[in-house]
Amino acid sequence: MARAHLISSPNVSSLTTGAYLSGRKLSFNSIYYESSGGSKASKHSIKAQIQYNPLRFQPSPSNNHYKSTERGATYEESNKSYVAKAVTVPSSESESEASNSKNIVDSVKNFMAVVYQFIYPYAMYGRTSTTISASLVAVERLSDISPLFFIGLLQALIPSLFMDLYVNGVNQVFDYEIDKINKPHLPFASGKLSFRNCVFIVAASAILGLGLNLMIGSPPLIWNFVLNVILVNCYSMNLPFLRWKQNPVLAALFVTTSMTLLFPISYFLHMQTFVLKKPLMFTRSFIVTLLFMGLYSTGIALSKDIPDVEGDIKHGVDSFAARLGQKKVFWICISLFEMAFGVAFLAGASSSSPFWIKFAACLGNFVLGSILWYRAKDVDVKNPASSGPFYSFIWKLMMAGHVFLPLIR
Repeated sequence: MARAHLISSPNVSSLTTGAYLSGRKLSFNSIYYESSGGSKASKHSIKAQIQYNPLRFQPSPSNNHYKSTERGATYEESNKSYVAKAVTVPSSESESEASNSKNIVDSVKNFMAVVYQFIYPYAMYGRTSTTISASLVAVERLSDISPLFFIGLLQALIPSLFMDLYVNGVNQVFDYEIDKINKPHLPFASGKLSFRNCVFIVAASAILGLGLNLMIGSPPLIWNFVLNVILVNCYSMNLPFLRWKQNPVLAALFVTTSMTLLFPISYFLHMQTFVLKKPLMFTRSFIVTLLFMGLYSTGIALSKDIPDVEGDIKHGVDSFAARLGQKKVFWICISLFEMAFGVAFLAGASSSSPFWIKFAACLGNFVLGSILWYRAKDVDVKNPASSGPFYSFIWKLMMAGHVFLPLIR
């Protein structure tokens, strides 16, 4: 709402205007006339003029403020100037409510964006693709892909999101000092999330994840969640006999066990035995999946420490990258990744699937292996700005590799 400046002077004979003062409409309908020497108004013509100027002023206890300026020795009406000032205030409670609602929505959006960074998006997508791929491997014929299949897939995916929050959250809480050096962009290390909020997210994720799995009642999912929580606590928590990440062998074993055994086996068994109600049977494509994930997850377990050598050394974390050198470990990881794509390529070539499916599986793994080799040549392993994005890139390649695993029969 605007501030109105209304002036009546000897040259202004009429003032008619409306101003909103304190949320209420104040109207002035008056005619002011000028006189000369006590002459009457009937002897002069009436003139009307409206003058409007926005004013800036500090609000007084009353929202209406009038100022009278004397221009002569005597208090004659013709010598007075009146100024009316209107203060901008909310005209209704609905405007305040709309503003509050907008602020709440913005706060929720900002919080969700921080949580999205907190969960490690690339790792979340990688585990999600593992869940989908392992579930599809359990499918033996097209008729198995039914509404029941998608319900079972959601039963596996939703609790796994809470598990990702817990796994990554516990790691960030106990790696706060290291992350301030290695990963200062993370929400907790950068101060976007407080310690209390981090603990709340971690605790809520554990309760919700376990609660959902118990409600679903799938034994593979329950054991998958419980064992992963136990393992990540052993890996991250700085307690006696724990903090496995300080030992390179135990750290690599944690990642490999989770990604090679717990995730694929639990989601495969969930879909095959709990959802589709079929007898337990390890198919050829499932065995290839285990071999692929065994090689690829070992490479991830070794390569994840390459960008973090500086902070790990300062805080006593003995990783293979710190012990053997970043460049040597990097090329060991590239060899493991290429071997994983090679296993999938050979399995696809010897598959009993129709020719076009075999061709797609072979071509896809060949292309992924070629992209990996081409990208690896340009990585500066000693520069976290180069090796860090490459670590995210290998998770994306793993997701692409999961597309072709269910095609191998």
